[in-house]
Amino acid sequence: MKFIIAIIKPFKLDEVREALGAIGVAGMTVSEVKGFGRQKGQTEIYRGAEYTTNMLPKVKIEIATTDDMTPKVIEAIQQTASTEAIGDGKVFVIDLDSATRIRTGETGDMAL
Repeated sequence: MKFIIAIIKPFKLDEVREALGAIGVAGMTVSEVKGFGRQKGQTEIYRGAEYTTNMLPKVKIEIATTDDMTPKVIEAIQQTASTEAIGDGKVFVIDLDSATRIRTGETGDMAL
């Protein structure tokens, strides 16, 4: 099993969610986060004053999936989240040792 964490631009969330649903992803966790990478923040104007923000709003998607589905999930995220501009985000893949469904006690791939 794998645990996939994707950091994407907020306006791409609906497209990514639809693409993941189309390939059979049954569930995910989504969080609003802030951060920066190579784009180093942005300059904004608020009430006539210019200021620099170094933490940009992003969305973090977390998905637990089987080893077989992992490449499909990564490809779906990469294709739909891309704007071909700096700050599109990243996808991280971590080995997942175990998973247990609380309601039924199922473990492993059956818990996903």
